[in-house]
Amino acid sequence: MTIDPKVAQFITPLIREYYEKVPVDIERLNEREFGFGSYETKINTRHHAFNNKEQLKEYLVANAPPFVSCSPSFYEKPAARPMEKKIWKGAELVFDLDSTDLNLACQKVHGSSWVCDNCFNAVKDETLKLIEDFLIPDFGFSESELKLSFSGNRGYHIHVVSDAVMELNSKERKEMSDYISGNNINIESFFPNINVRGKRLDGPKPSDYGWGGKIARSVISALNSGESALEEFGIEKKEARKLIKNKTNVTFGITTGNWDKVKIPKKAEFWNNVIKNLTIKQGDSIDKNVTNDTSHILRMPNTLHGDTGLIARKISSISRLEKFDPMKDAVAFSSKPVKIHAINSPELSMKGKTYGPYKNEDVEIEMYAAIYLMLKRVAVLAE
Repeated sequence: MTIDPKVAQFITPLIREYYEKVPVDIERLNEREFGFGSYETKINTRHHAFNNKEQLKEYLVANAPPFVSCSPSFYEKPAARPMEKKIWKGAELVFDLDSTDLNLACQKVHGSSWVCDNCFNAVKDETLKLIEDFLIPDFGFSESELKLSFSGNRGYHIHVVSDAVMELNSKERKEMSDYISGNNINIESFFPNINVRGKRLDGPKPSDYGWGGKIARSVISALNSGESALEEFGIEKKEARKLIKNKTNVTFGITTGNWDKVKIPKKAEFWNNVIKNLTIKQGDSIDKNVTNDTSHILRMPNTLHGDTGLIARKISSISRLEKFDPMKDAVAFSSKPVKIHAINSPELSMKGKTYGPYKNEDVEIEMYAAIYLMLKRVAVLAE
């Protein structure tokens, strides 16, 4: 949707002022490709390169772009085109998590372009799950190799900066994202005798490495959480009740690798359904195109997001991520009062205050909230 020209005229000098004050903070800058966007298009020009931080800062101040993106890839000639002429040297491994991909119930109420507290909490949980269930335990990355940032709008970015991933090609990166997303899991690799009649069902233990351990731990966790948690795995109510009734024996069985403590008809179908639901829950929110495509460029950390006015803030650690509140910690602009005409705005919470919902009314609110509503296209400057 096109932004109101008066809104752009109001916000552009504020973007310029932000870049005048904030230092450029990015490593190996002269080897990266940069792209810039307008209020209508997040990337409408790319193949830019800069020799140093001062040169990039000068560009940002002069042009005040609403969107600034850069490559996780490093090149000998980052400004060259087509892509082959850049001469690829390697790339960080990147994961882009967005609340829109989670298909949350709240999105049916406020729409996919809006972000509520539930959206922020859900996408943060997925980000932490990716780090704590996959990147650190399964792939062996250390916390120091993970560079975290808020996207500036609806989610989080993780850059894995490690020699182990730098030269991985697209196929190898896809194998990693497939593993995280649970694609092509072979049920028989975890339940070797699942199709053998008359034998107990042997399966993974909670202490097992990788997906096997995840499956075992997740089912035990669901058993402890109750029937509704089991039903989320696609287990019918009758069978869920039976499992809960025999929870102690079932848990002990799974702990020792015996998944046959409760007799269930159609074992293969039943446990396939459990794994299917688990894999979707664990990995479906990852933007696999960003992870696999080394030519992709995405939001440069600590720059502004042209759809919100929020900062794509760097987050220094996992513990900081756990406490991170985008509507407090990523606010860029002042609390100076601004009069706007709200067209149709859902409720907004920023910096501990609640705004709206508004519909076809003039209000005077803090600048950071006014800019957020105007960039979300639900408000304009008051006449």
